[in-house]
Amino acid sequence: MSKSLARVTAALEAAGVAARPVEMPAETRTAEQAAAAAGCALDQIVKSILFRGEGSGRLYLFLTAGGNRIDAVKASSLAGEPLGRADAQEVRAVTGFAIGGVSPVGHLTPSPEFLDPRLMDFAQVWAAAGTPRHIFPIEPGELLRITGAKLADFTA
Repeated sequence: MSKSLARVTAALEAAGVAARPVEMPAETRTAEQAAAAAGCALDQIVKSILFRGEGSGRLYLFLTAGGNRIDAVKASSLAGEPLGRADAQEVRAVTGFAIGGVSPVGHLTPSPEFLDPRLMDFAQVWAAAGTPRHIFPIEPGELLRITGAKLADFTA
């Protein structure tokens, strides 16, 4: 088991979540790939998108439904500073995950998190589990609880 997958599994166990990561037969780097692999709707995929505060350099994690796009003005307002997209090196350094496998849990360094209300419309959603081939199912309310994310409107 990779270190990234082990960290996600440990975070789920520590939070008391029964769900465990599942290895998919194909890559799940994109929301479309993950939805196809999980056999679910695109919006049931949790995209983990990181932005960097232009003033602070701090990373902010936005958990959004697979079919939604983040509105930069709304996201910046939530963060309290202008935001720019975090690059792959920043994402890896802060989360410990490569882009395409960033999980909402198990980060090396916690970041403020915001959750798209659209995800709450489903009984179950699927999130990356630290690798491009692993995802895990979770009830959206549980995801909100274990991440400590703030439910907020930040999509276009």
